[in-house]
Amino acid sequence: MRRDVLELRTFYASARGRAAREMVGRKVAEAWGDPRGLDLLGVGYATPYLERFRERARRTVAVMPATQGVEVWPAQGRNLACLADETALPLPNALFDRVLCVHALEEADDATALMSEVCRVLAPSGRVIVAVAARNGLWSNAEGTPFGHGRPWSRRQLEQVLRDADLEPSGWTRALYAPPFTWSAGWAEGFEQIGAWLWPAFSGVVLMEAVKQTFAVKPRAARARVRVFVPGTLVPAPPAPAGRTPDAAMQQDPLATEPVSP
Repeated sequence: MRRDVLELRTFYASARGRAAREMVGRKVAEAWGDPRGLDLLGVGYATPYLERFRERARRTVAVMPATQGVEVWPAQGRNLACLADETALPLPNALFDRVLCVHALEEADDATALMSEVCRVLAPSGRVIVAVAARNGLWSNAEGTPFGHGRPWSRRQLEQVLRDADLEPSGWTRALYAPPFTWSAGWAEGFEQIGAWLWPAFSGVVLMEAVKQTFAVKPRAARARVRVFVPGTLVPAPPAPAGRTPDAAMQQDPLATEPVSP
């Protein structure tokens, strides 16, 4: 069961939530750069991180899972958030240039189906960033935060689910090294700089970027093993018996020039 949207909103209004938004959001901004002219989508509860892009992007939309609930976003102006089934997004194919998934996979019933939907609405050569609670991090055990619920992920597990959804991982990073305590929020910047050097494996969040594969892949068929003939590895043909020509000997023993296994 997903965390209620009110719990998520309360967390991001707290000191710990603001620190998480700054540390994780910075990594997303570094990866995406200037969003002008791009269409952006947030899946899960990504609105705290999309806010910095909203004014400059051509279009920004937030989709929140039905079991989580939805809030009006942004607070002023036209609403850009909607409620939807996470495995059946009410969006056209190949529409968005960038997709950000936050608090999406940890509590998903079917992570591969969710990411397959993300792949469907992602434009050709589009890019998606998935931020998940790190399996080895302290935040995955902090039940007072959204990162402490559901399934934490390792980098290899995240790579696999992205590939299963026809998305090819292109890069990854870590963030949120500060302990998940209220007192540490004011020191989050220092923890972020020191933690990346001293204890990189214990970050709170793993972020992975992937691109949409736009080429068709044919299913692999069972193939016979092929011998590769490398110069210098051929076995000399045996001398032809008396009274027979070399050509006749070769016809009698067609495997005489097979390579020796290295």
